[in-house]
Amino acid sequence: MVDTDGLLSPADIRELAHALDLRPTKRRGQNFLVDPNTVRRLVRLAAIGPDDVALEVGPGLGSLTLGLVAEAAAVVAVEVDPPLAAALPLTAADRLPAAVARRLHVVEADGLRVGPADLPAEVAAPTVLAANLPYNVAVPLLLGLLERFPTVRRGLVMVQAEVADRLTSPPGGRIYGVPSVKLAWYAHARPAGAVPRPVFWPQPNVDSGLVAFERRAAPPGEPDLRADVFAAVDAAFAQRRKTLRTALASWAGSAAAAERLARAAGIDPGARGETLDVDAFTRLARQARLAGQGPVAGQDS
Repeated sequence: MVDTDGLLSPADIRELAHALDLRPTKRRGQNFLVDPNTVRRLVRLAAIGPDDVALEVGPGLGSLTLGLVAEAAAVVAVEVDPPLAAALPLTAADRLPAAVARRLHVVEADGLRVGPADLPAEVAAPTVLAANLPYNVAVPLLLGLLERFPTVRRGLVMVQAEVADRLTSPPGGRIYGVPSVKLAWYAHARPAGAVPRPVFWPQPNVDSGLVAFERRAAPPGEPDLRADVFAAVDAAFAQRRKTLRTALASWAGSAAAAERLARAAGIDPGARGETLDVDAFTRLARQARLAGQGPVAGQDS
């Protein structure tokens, strides 16, 4: 039975998968949404408006895609799997009015590498990210997309519940860590609810959670400070139980240098990295740059 707003039912998902001879793989984190009510919920929480260009990474068989296309000015769906990428426009054309289906633009690319140059020239820059991210690469995907697509102002992503907790954890918490600080560099993030296992096919062995975010401005005049900030974050959490004086020694050049930088940034060198928010790490990186320390840049995840 066709859903009244064109969304895919569990039977539709299995029929599409059978037609594509698709067997979901853990390697690609393929767990497809099969519940139209959950799709409606996600579209509502993402607050997609008629002027938005939505970026979706990992659309799979199109469950969420169809809901996004119905609300946005355009949707750019980035899919790495060629058969899935080829099938997605056909699914939209089959289930949606032609004028609505034309809003969908499918890009066959790896979400970990896709950038603005890969998007169709006729489509405006994306303003919102809405995606059920592959759980095995969710953190580097999210951070990389926010770095490469500065026009994305807000978003809603579905990730493993444990990852959602880490991404939205405040300083001082047991699970506060590298993902928490690095996402905070780009955006103000908050938990946006849980998603039950039965709404997926196949059902995952982990719980799922939603993360909503709104982009924050980079430090005035210092957008290129990100690499230095991330390097400080990586160093601080590489030895989580150590004080900053010890944990940042290799980053700063020595324990004494780390202490001087911390004090110059208004931070207790006897504190641990888990107590620092992103603004504190930014002050540390700024002091290191002023001192000409030249710390080694860290990774994005």
